[in-house]
Amino acid sequence: MSATVKPNPSSEASKKQQVEEMFDNISARYDFLNHFLSLGIDYSWRKKVRKIIEKINAKKILDVATGTADLAIELTKIKDTQIVGIDISRGMLDIGDVKLAKLNLTNRIVLQQADSENLPFENEEFDAVTVSFGVRNFENLDKGLADMCRVLKQKGSLLVLEFSKPTNPIFSRLYWFYFKFILPPLGRLLSKDATAYTYLPQSVAAFPEGEEFCLRAKSAGFSNVTYKPLTFGICTLYHCVK
Repeated sequence: MSATVKPNPSSEASKKQQVEEMFDNISARYDFLNHFLSLGIDYSWRKKVRKIIEKINAKKILDVATGTADLAIELTKIKDTQIVGIDISRGMLDIGDVKLAKLNLTNRIVLQQADSENLPFENEEFDAVTVSFGVRNFENLDKGLADMCRVLKQKGSLLVLEFSKPTNPIFSRLYWFYFKFILPPLGRLLSKDATAYTYLPQSVAAFPEGEEFCLRAKSAGFSNVTYKPLTFGICTLYHCVK
């Protein structure tokens, strides 16, 4: 079992409370920072999720930890999809609602505040569930995986994008140098939040990735789980089938 990493170790608040507060604090600058600090590679990662959703012909989709709805918006490029996006942070959802209104997508995407580990939906309600860079923020990963499995229809797919640790020795050193020494001060300067971009590399380092994540997903009820490292292993795409 991985150690629980919180945004603010000195606080007695739960990880869930701290994550909500952290994202509320950085919501106004989140989109800019997300694209800028990832050098824009995050667009191509979301596109890969969209292509799989299109291939499996999923139409009713739940986007968990939707943030400002970037992945949900990407999924509207698939004809006839209807998407529900949930997030614990009201601040992030407020930014997402503004984006949806500007793009005339309020008839395709519904955003609501909800807990990723206690989803307010019926059993077997969705064809697919997606999470982009959110599962490492779960307070209880196993509970979150089990609840996402619960709301999926039989043979439905959970697609998870999450940061991971590169295995190439040279690239790994460059990656961790950027993550530990460039990202935190730059993120702190631009977001005005003292913890968010220190927490990010710590949460990635502690996350149970690869085969360990696959085992956790199978224990939560998924029958088949595969994964594919992307961009030298910076990110991993998991495909879990109920």
